[in-house]
Amino acid sequence: MSATHSVEAGEQSTPSSGGTPTARQPVSTGPLLRPHAPSFAVVVVFQVIGAVAGLAPLFAVIELGRALLSPGPVDSNRVWTAVILGATGLFVRLVFTGASSGLGHVLDGKVQLSLRRELARSLGQAPIGWLSRRRSGELAKVVGDDVAAVHPFIAHAPGELVSAFVVPLVSLVYLLTIDWRLTLITLIPVVLAIAHVPLLMTPARNRAQEDFDAAMGRIATSVVEFVQGIAVVKAFGGSERAHRTFLTAADDFVDIFTRWVRGVSAVAAGMQLALSPPFVLLVVLIGGTVRITSGDMPPVDLLPFLLLGLGLTAPVAALGHGFDDMQAAGRAVGRIREVLGVGALPQPARPAVPQDNRVELRDVRFSYDDDGPEVLRGVDLLLEPGTLTAVVGPSGSGKSTLVQLLPRFFDPTAGSVRLGGVDLRDIDSRELYRRVSFVLQDVRLLRASVADNIALAVPHATGDEVTSAARLAHIHDRVMALPRGYDTVIGEEVKLSGGEAQRIAIARALAADTPVLVLDEATAFADPQTDQAVRQTLSTLRDRTVLVIAHRLETIADADLVVMLEDGMVVEQGRPTDLLAQDGKFAAFWRTQQSAVADDSEARGGVLQGDLSR
Repeated sequence: MSATHSVEAGEQSTPSSGGTPTARQPVSTGPLLRPHAPSFAVVVVFQVIGAVAGLAPLFAVIELGRALLSPGPVDSNRVWTAVILGATGLFVRLVFTGASSGLGHVLDGKVQLSLRRELARSLGQAPIGWLSRRRSGELAKVVGDDVAAVHPFIAHAPGELVSAFVVPLVSLVYLLTIDWRLTLITLIPVVLAIAHVPLLMTPARNRAQEDFDAAMGRIATSVVEFVQGIAVVKAFGGSERAHRTFLTAADDFVDIFTRWVRGVSAVAAGMQLALSPPFVLLVVLIGGTVRITSGDMPPVDLLPFLLLGLGLTAPVAALGHGFDDMQAAGRAVGRIREVLGVGALPQPARPAVPQDNRVELRDVRFSYDDDGPEVLRGVDLLLEPGTLTAVVGPSGSGKSTLVQLLPRFFDPTAGSVRLGGVDLRDIDSRELYRRVSFVLQDVRLLRASVADNIALAVPHATGDEVTSAARLAHIHDRVMALPRGYDTVIGEEVKLSGGEAQRIAIARALAADTPVLVLDEATAFADPQTDQAVRQTLSTLRDRTVLVIAHRLETIADADLVVMLEDGMVVEQGRPTDLLAQDGKFAAFWRTQQSAVADDSEARGGVLQGDLSR
């Protein structure tokens, strides 16, 4: 079966990456950005030229002032030279900053394309188990929003950084040649603004930002839940409670946002005041007045400080406005690096070929985290070809983890899982998925035709083969009732119920025609009649090795072997009638389940008891 069956991996609520022995630490994005380094250098050089040229009009105004205010006749050549240089500088600034911005955005597009391609490659090679333990929205955010969040760093940061350093540096050199004392006075607003920056990066501010992000996440979740569940909530008269939940999240967000604003507002206001043109002009005028009245500087020399003093603060202010975007880009890059750091399950250097379809688990132990508790503890199990094995047990006993080891979603922490006498780690993944197919409880179908969904693992399957698989999964009649039959596009022309989607997934697995079939509560959403029909179909597949997690205990009536799991260990195994006769843990578990569905059992006339008594 094709590895593309990972689309059926259910969304788990646990976002951690545990249980993936090959998961690496976050990797550097440097190798991805290195090919774009020459283009990035061109962007920076163009921005430097544009930024320096942008000072020419200011220098021209200064020289015009000196020429016009100097005693004696006006030097027309000096005036026109200043005008021409100012106009030329303005033209050069427009050309080079425009070119820098355009190239920066083109480079940003290339970098985003490179990151998305690498993310697609990494996700395509990631272990299915790692993917199944993440929300699809989480990964979609990394590939979509987080890559897009890099845009300010690539397209805008070069201009802001160059302006923040080159413009003040050139201005400072020029002003120092005029009067170094007044230059130092002019820098007072910049120094005051920079002194506020550490106040924005304290641990308390970082915690406030984290609380703010968390509150944003909670209110977004409450909105989605409120909107998606409004029909059910209103039907059962719980609209007031649901509305109260949303309001609580909103009030919590307002409180946190208010505290965050109060903590930042004073610092931000101080920075804005220090960098504001009135304050800068006031400082320069006071300092210039002192210098002029003391006779240490001619009045005309005050003009460059009034003009360039504002130029010293404007780039710093612009950089401050982009601080949040840069922080967001940094967090996004961190999440991208984490996904890129996920390694594929190791492939054997010399693949072995299984001799038959016997499945054997030998002293299997497994934990999702290196320092976490063991989910499976010393499981020994033998599945003979042509048999149906059902795994039962209370919630949290390790059933889903056990069946996910067979298609190698994960590798066991200790022990081995063998197919045909060969450790799964010694089998090439393509060979493994030609022998093992699986259907999970939370089915994911592609936005494609019904036929394409069924033939996902065998794209060259004929129409008769697709139809045959659908008949075996008892979904053919429903498909024929769709607008365009097997050509109907799922998700566009029709929305299937949970049970119908599961039967499509079962048909997909049957079409793959693999000798080993794994079903993780694959009929959980099916009605009892469909569940019984599918069980009858599975009972006819006596040439396959079938492993199922029993959602309804009726499933175990046709099983050749029932395995009772408890706390990650096999506590009982045998034929269902024998286990009931032993009156052990399985019998107690069955009685508990029977009591929980007593009304349903009565409605069906005690089908389970009748089946088990045969």
